[in-house]
Amino acid sequence: MAIPIINDWQKYFSNPHEGLGSSYERVILNKMLFRFANAFGIKTILETPSFGFTGVSGINLMGLAKAGFAVSLEDHDEQRLSLVSSLWQSLELPLEVKLNNTYSSLDYPSQSMDMGFNFSALWFVSNLDAFLSELCRVVSKLIIICVPNRDGFGYKMQIKDYSPTAYPNINPEYIDPESICAIMRKHGWKLLDHKYIDCPPWPDIGMSKELFIRRMLGNNAPTKPESTTPDKPVSILPYYAGRDEGFDARMMRYSFVEAIAPIMFKKYWAHHRYLAFAPKD
Repeated sequence: MAIPIINDWQKYFSNPHEGLGSSYERVILNKMLFRFANAFGIKTILETPSFGFTGVSGINLMGLAKAGFAVSLEDHDEQRLSLVSSLWQSLELPLEVKLNNTYSSLDYPSQSMDMGFNFSALWFVSNLDAFLSELCRVVSKLIIICVPNRDGFGYKMQIKDYSPTAYPNINPEYIDPESICAIMRKHGWKLLDHKYIDCPPWPDIGMSKELFIRRMLGNNAPTKPESTTPDKPVSILPYYAGRDEGFDARMMRYSFVEAIAPIMFKKYWAHHRYLAFAPKD
């Protein structure tokens, strides 16, 4: 969760270098999504809102699309929606897109989507109750909502950069799991599963390691000459394009903490949580 991405998200479309953290996150997210989609017989998926706080926008469901799932997504920025569409077209992946300025209503028939999904994106809806009510109406089988881990060390450090004046278009109170669950229950949905996710060996610093060290150590941080050699790009997009088959395995080398860490450790170290809901009946 890196708040400044709101101001510079465009850069990732010209240089899709997401770094190791977001790349690991993509792979872990894919594995969770495939597990649920296969278990619930999902065929159609709606991602709304699609803009979160990580790297290249609009690619969370590319893995499922490559596997034959029908994907639709919404965004509140017309330029970003156009760039997302062009990116999917370049990879020859089908995608349905819609512009949604507020997310208070969803322009889809009732129960027309098997699954609803968003990742670190709820802060952008204008009214949480109205949005979740509409999502419950449109989706028939499963809703997965991922939120930043508000108990996590990284989140607590990054949220210090937030102020309503600096970021008037985000609502941090909307990512509270208890509030989300209460609204979903009101609209006839039950919580099936909830877990910490995206728990690599590094903290959720949302910045370069050099900047992280300077923030932690202040004036005592060691200085280092700037390198003239750019970092080697790290991105999942070549993997989706079929040019980097080993990407998944390389990212999973960092999953040992995810696999063995106890819940109490993940509570303060994991970067995100997911909440999976199904209709009560």
